[in-house]
Amino acid sequence: MKGIPIILYNKTVIGRDAFNKPIYEEVPETVENILIEAISSTEVLETLSLTGRQAIYRLGIPKGDQHDWVDKKVHFFGQDFRTIGIPIEGIEEMIPLEWNKKVTVERYE
Repeated sequence: MKGIPIILYNKTVIGRDAFNKPIYEEVPETVENILIEAISSTEVLETLSLTGRQAIYRLGIPKGDQHDWVDKKVHFFGQDFRTIGIPIEGIEEMIPLEWNKKVTVERYE
């Protein structure tokens, strides 16, 4: 089993506005070996009722990954998505495959 590369957008502060609030730029970074799983209709409804956001896919993140996945824009399948919530992480040594984190994404336009 092998994942695909996706683009993760990290926010970088590039300055400050007139009210001294940070101005961000989204910098793309390719992350390799990401698994993509479709969310079941039951999980879509549960996420919608709990968060008000419509989950579409779940991403499997490889062991050892140090990226921040909280509220991030990601790009794959020619579309943009945004992560929902925080990644759920398992103990690396207790999981037999290459992936130990998962995060849910919604369609982002």
